[in-house]
Amino acid sequence: MNWTKQYESRVVSAEEAVQHIQSNQRIFLSGNCSIPQKVLGALVEYAPHLENLEICHALTVGSTDYVRPELEGHLRVNTMFIGANVRQAVQEGRADFTPVLLSEFPLLFKRKILPVDVALIHVSPPDEHGFCSFGIEVGLTKSAAESATIIIAEVNQQMPRTLGDSFIHVSRLTYMVPTDYDLPELPMSSEGDSDLYQKIASYISELIPDGATLQLGIGAIPDAVLKHLYEKKDLGIHSEMFSDGVIGLVDAGVLNNSRKTLHPGKIIAGFLLGTKKLYKWVDDNPIIEFHPTEYVNDPFVIAQNDRMVALNSAIEVDLTGQVCADSIGHRFFSGVGGQLDFIYGASRSNGGVPIIALPSTAKNVSRIVSTLKPGAGVDTTRSHVHYIVTEYGIADLYGKTIRQRARALINIAAPQFREELTYQAKQLNYI
Repeated sequence: MNWTKQYESRVVSAEEAVQHIQSNQRIFLSGNCSIPQKVLGALVEYAPHLENLEICHALTVGSTDYVRPELEGHLRVNTMFIGANVRQAVQEGRADFTPVLLSEFPLLFKRKILPVDVALIHVSPPDEHGFCSFGIEVGLTKSAAESATIIIAEVNQQMPRTLGDSFIHVSRLTYMVPTDYDLPELPMSSEGDSDLYQKIASYISELIPDGATLQLGIGAIPDAVLKHLYEKKDLGIHSEMFSDGVIGLVDAGVLNNSRKTLHPGKIIAGFLLGTKKLYKWVDDNPIIEFHPTEYVNDPFVIAQNDRMVALNSAIEVDLTGQVCADSIGHRFFSGVGGQLDFIYGASRSNGGVPIIALPSTAKNVSRIVSTLKPGAGVDTTRSHVHYIVTEYGIADLYGKTIRQRARALINIAAPQFREELTYQAKQLNYI
């Protein structure tokens, strides 16, 4: 049987596909902007007929119907990164959170620590050889999907065909649901244009050398930083994800990947968060390669890029250099994501620059603190931390004593909190 006949024989409706899911099964859900919306919607409608389903994913962008309180006992979320759409359910105890490094997320499924019965994925139409691309979400999905017993794939005419280690053959897909709808979009933040974030970005740009390879996420700080890079030369990308901001830098010849020491000439990533413009740009674009996250985020792979710049953010940083990025005290807020993967990878890189950047305050409360809140997670340890950047400057903590760290961090805290932080540091015998 050739692949076209295989394809035709496995085409079903979303409603038919989810009827093959049984009670007490674990489901993997492709996430970010690549949620298979039709199949997920059908599952939400069918779930009340089943019991004790577990649905595992990382960040998801889109509908929150699958975490409705009335689905309790039928469908329960286990997320490895808490997005805004599931945060309330996790904090209320209606959904679960499993902390894990992003580099190890797919390995939970691949190594059968969390065996997957059913994977719900979202792919491009097959090419002439019968291979579908995972499109805009390769990194977290490919290995997890391939470890499932049953794979239900939405085959969307709007999903771009991205290149790299990003394909799955139709013979591996158990059921296929043809669809044709626009993918969700996540535009760049207008907040990045503010004076606050532009000031932070200006300090960060000072740390970025020509020929650097960058890890840049999404949000006000990375969006602001991208606008400060047009005077740089020969930049590259090796990042768990990227967004629309890279297009202008490529068009300007700044981001040409020519001096990368690993995958020269190529942008390497795991997934995208962006707009239709970005989705169109990556379609069949030979300068971009997508790979599974256990490769992209492996610190020992990252470290092979000379001049690796890792840029991540935080909720708060204490005076010893401990970084909390996943919780507000005991309240889980997001997840560690790829922060430690890239901070450690960049620190092992020849000429690497690991950066944690954050505004000095939030709601008129200092984010540079004497001690982290009780229950706060330590995502980057005081032994891993290098540069901390706020709108008041750069603190270089690596190889520094606690006394030196405390003074450096107080100097980049908001001025109205420096006196109190100095008092607290003296009470703790830090200075």
